[in-house]
Amino acid sequence: MSTPGSKGTTVNLWDFFVWLFWFYVLIACIWVFITVIVDIFRDPTLNGWAKALWVVFLIFLPFLAAFIYLIARGRGMNERKLAEVQAARAQSDEYIRTVAGSSGGSSAASEIESGKRLLDSGTITQAEFDALKAKALQNG
Repeated sequence: MSTPGSKGTTVNLWDFFVWLFWFYVLIACIWVFITVIVDIFRDPTLNGWAKALWVVFLIFLPFLAAFIYLIARGRGMNERKLAEVQAARAQSDEYIRTVAGSSGGSSAASEIESGKRLLDSGTITQAEFDALKAKALQNG
């Protein structure tokens, strides 16, 4: 603490906590604005003009625009994010299945099943399916 009349730059603990609070508010606001802008550009239902209007609205009235966007389109933001996460998980699971299946650890039954799907779709002939089945049974 500084004495009255001294020109020291001593900062007390309360000033530090106030500064820390406003720094947190600043970071939270920036995070919300970035999240809203990213969602605007990822939303396939908005056309280019609507995206441009939202961005202009965010530039000139950032807090009001962010609140209106979150209220009006918050559910859509959540649904788009959930769909994105599910698609990423499905892609990751499919990649893991293909890597695990290509390592030679696939069973004869799964090879025969995939051959049967190819036969049913008309991609391979009955003779090719029989050869694939014999090979799978021989290796399995």
